[in-house]
Amino acid sequence: MMRIMAIDLGDARTGVAISDLLCSITGSTAVVPSYNEEKALAEICRMARENGVGQIVVGLPKNMDGTEGPRAEKCRAFAARLEEASGIPVAMWDERRTTVEAHNILSQHNYHGKKRKNTVDAVAASLILEGYLAFRGR
Repeated sequence: MMRIMAIDLGDARTGVAISDLLCSITGSTAVVPSYNEEKALAEICRMARENGVGQIVVGLPKNMDGTEGPRAEKCRAFAARLEEASGIPVAMWDERRTTVEAHNILSQHNYHGKKRKNTVDAVAASLILEGYLAFRGR
């Protein structure tokens, strides 16, 4: 069985979520520094190999009206580089409102300040993964 990895690409930090072996829930999360895109790409590829990932899903930040802006273009370009570097198929997944939802979840659990800043991207990646897994299960 192969796991599925979800990516929430950010300028400073990139959230990573990896499914369990049954591809039914999020099994683990991490945050990768992404100031240096090359290092982030290498770290994500390493994590994918070590965790037996067979599919990667990159969050696509669409505007609320469904259009795509510069941020979406950046995510598509990163996804293409990731697929080439890892040799693993990469899909795009509409991530509208995942960061907002992640902040709400963390607020409800009393995560604030630096603790939240270091966690929000992993939570957003988990939400991307959960949405994708639910879609696959239909």
